[in-house]
Amino acid sequence: MSTSAGGAWDPSHLPPQDGRTYLVTGANAGLGYFACEQLAQAGAHVIMSGRHPNRLAAAHDALEARIPSASVETLLLDVANPGSVRAAAASVRGGLFDRTRLDGVIFNAGIVHPPHARKLTRDGRELVFSTNALGHFVLGAELLVSMSKAAGSRWRPRMVWLGSMSTRMGAYDPLDVQLEKSYSSWKAYVQSKVAVQALGFEADARLRDAEVPVDSVVAHPGYSIGGRTPRVTGVNEPSRWKRIRDGVQAPIAQSKQSGAETIVRALIDPTIQGGEYWGPKHMMRGAAVRQRPSATSLDPEVRARVWATCEELAGVEWPFQKAARAAR
Repeated sequence: MSTSAGGAWDPSHLPPQDGRTYLVTGANAGLGYFACEQLAQAGAHVIMSGRHPNRLAAAHDALEARIPSASVETLLLDVANPGSVRAAAASVRGGLFDRTRLDGVIFNAGIVHPPHARKLTRDGRELVFSTNALGHFVLGAELLVSMSKAAGSRWRPRMVWLGSMSTRMGAYDPLDVQLEKSYSSWKAYVQSKVAVQALGFEADARLRDAEVPVDSVVAHPGYSIGGRTPRVTGVNEPSRWKRIRDGVQAPIAQSKQSGAETIVRALIDPTIQGGEYWGPKHMMRGAAVRQRPSATSLDPEVRARVWATCEELAGVEWPFQKAARAAR
């Protein structure tokens, strides 16, 4: 394990990840890209996924240019499209990718700036909820058996759900998950993130009950912004004005590179256990520390309702028993 002299986690010297394979959704920019970069630097094989072919290719090229030794490949995946999720998962399971194991996944893709008016996906689901929460619920179900096969005596595969500090700032209506009664962009974002966190905690409880050797962890990146982030051609190219504007927020903000460090730690730190919640020490910025999530996302009733709603909307149930058998 990589630690500093004082025994603390050192994000600049991660534990070697050679021989492990990780999938990151929304990997062509922001937090997802920098998480991929950090994992590749540590020696992992990284599957970068995204829904825009050109942007994904640009991110892939940028990563290889910055880390010549990187082992990385790309996968088209639109988490708001169930068909795309299932096709991508099938590729990971052995179609296009000659991989025998999947050691972890970061459910990072999402809409950070929701539309002002309510929009629906092709299958009639509210766009923000479908992208941030429902699509990753389906992906988790599709990849669970493959992840359970990677479990061993020294490693439990892990899924990391991307939460948000905003879950402490807004209300949640469990009876109107798709915001059919009342919609606002802020409510859509907060409610989707409450759902994400609830799914992450509920997944871990159900994995434990079913004795599936896969952990589910929730992490949030604090206030990570592009203008405080290193320039990477094709990935992060903030304008001069954005640099100035975001620079003013330096006392309360951090780079997306720093935000990704929390997510990566949640994925690979062997001392972290399923069901934990991690974020920056000072809430919006700082080193990764274990935290207590919002009461709403931790509420057993909310968790159960969100899980049941996702099962109903997606027509998918997680194959817990099959995954438990596959791990034996």
